[in-house]
Amino acid sequence: MLALFAQRGDQYMLTNVGHLLTKRAAITPHREAFVEWERNRRFTFSELNTRSNQIASVLLTQGIKPGDRVATLLKNGIEFVESYFAIAKIGAVMVPVNWRLVSVEISYILKDSAASTLLFDAEFDNTVDELQSGKRGELPCQHWMRCSRGEAETPDWAQDYDELTATGDISEPTTGASGDDNLFIMYTSGTTGHPKGAVHSHDGMLWSQLTSMSTSDMRGDDRFLLALPMFHVGCLNPTSLLVHRGATGVIMRDLDMPGMFNCIDAEKISIFMAVPALLQFMLHAPEREQCDISSVRWIATGAAPVPVSLLDAWAKLGVSIHQAYGLTESCGPGTLLLPEDATSKVGSCGRPQMHTELKIIDARGKTIPMGSDEPGELLLAGRHMMKEYWNNPKATAEALIDGWLHTGDICTWDVEGFITICDRKKDMVISGGENIYPAELENVLAACPDVQEAAVIGIPSVKWGETPLALVVAATGASPTNETLKQWCKDHLAGYKVPQLYKIVDHLPRNPSGKLLKPKLREQYPGPAPF
Repeated sequence: MLALFAQRGDQYMLTNVGHLLTKRAAITPHREAFVEWERNRRFTFSELNTRSNQIASVLLTQGIKPGDRVATLLKNGIEFVESYFAIAKIGAVMVPVNWRLVSVEISYILKDSAASTLLFDAEFDNTVDELQSGKRGELPCQHWMRCSRGEAETPDWAQDYDELTATGDISEPTTGASGDDNLFIMYTSGTTGHPKGAVHSHDGMLWSQLTSMSTSDMRGDDRFLLALPMFHVGCLNPTSLLVHRGATGVIMRDLDMPGMFNCIDAEKISIFMAVPALLQFMLHAPEREQCDISSVRWIATGAAPVPVSLLDAWAKLGVSIHQAYGLTESCGPGTLLLPEDATSKVGSCGRPQMHTELKIIDARGKTIPMGSDEPGELLLAGRHMMKEYWNNPKATAEALIDGWLHTGDICTWDVEGFITICDRKKDMVISGGENIYPAELENVLAACPDVQEAAVIGIPSVKWGETPLALVVAATGASPTNETLKQWCKDHLAGYKVPQLYKIVDHLPRNPSGKLLKPKLREQYPGPAPF
């Protein structure tokens, strides 16, 4: 391996994410790289690199060239990890597909990205069969590679992933891309209209890793639980980062509460990711008392602020919370609220991460100074921002202006540089001529002891134009009423912001990344208000 570096040293001066695995395998070949929890499959960095090279060889044999798109419909597993690095090594472009989508949605992504190959898990046979049925001429895919995982025989229209991998050459492939070349296209959740494909480069992912690594406390001996879907940037970023840092990733194929606690206990997990709602569920799960979770040092969370009560509950267990804000378009990093600031800056998503710049602008495009109470749109910049939206120059021109990513999020910036997200521009409620930001109301409601989580939407009102409706999930054992919730809001909000309408619901709809699906709520509760 070391001789290989000496012979081809110029190649390794270039940024290629796949060759981070090559380098890591040379430095710590026998260190445990990834563990598949359910199947107890364990791979060293050397073994993972060999498998990745074999897959790269197969893809090259099938005619995959630098720049070609290779789509994956894979649940969490070693196949996702090894194929990601293999695709990167040869310079192809990975298109990780959300496996929760239905066939018509997947078809759109395959067509839009012009993917020439699809790697898919056997449990999606029916979905892929629907894609195949009567549409062979419509889809761009020429190769269908099926990861059998012990399932039934591979259909005649697909190739067996494991059999092909076993035949692949284990030697390092020639680097097919570097620097600003495309690495992956990740499609946004598509809560409105068709999803857009955020394009990220090898350099972009490298700087995303450096940003995360230098802002949070990641160590070489950490054991990171990968339980959230790998098709999401919030899991793809740490998957890359673990190889870069030489730490161990423990993969859960499906997120279930008993399995998660048992995994943390058995594998001595030190870090994992969870949305706030999951953190709340974990506190009340019976398995928490049955399993040893003392190995956990900190938890990364996002999608919503964490109430002080939840921070305190985890602190009593010896676990700190790192609250992050980021986007698919930023390759993950944006801002981070560190544990030492969590109580004094509750509701904030923190300061900009290392290698990330930000500013806030008003409706005229003028920069709002730090310390102002005026809300404005949050803009991010840094070498980890996306290059563009794939095949969508109009959306790209709207999102990327003079090197700044326009996030569409409305926020304020206090005198110490802490950012607080008020809301999405499109979610703002204008009631009686006043701008009301639902996220502010949601943060106040989430801090109520009787509330597990809350969402606020605007509904039509004859009197006010719009009025906020608060949809509330009660905390375990609590029975909040409209009157008690309204009083709580009156105690914590200006009068014009206090919702007059409340509804207790069993759950709130969310996408796979944990974000509230406001469009779905608006469909379910179209109004009008009774006043």
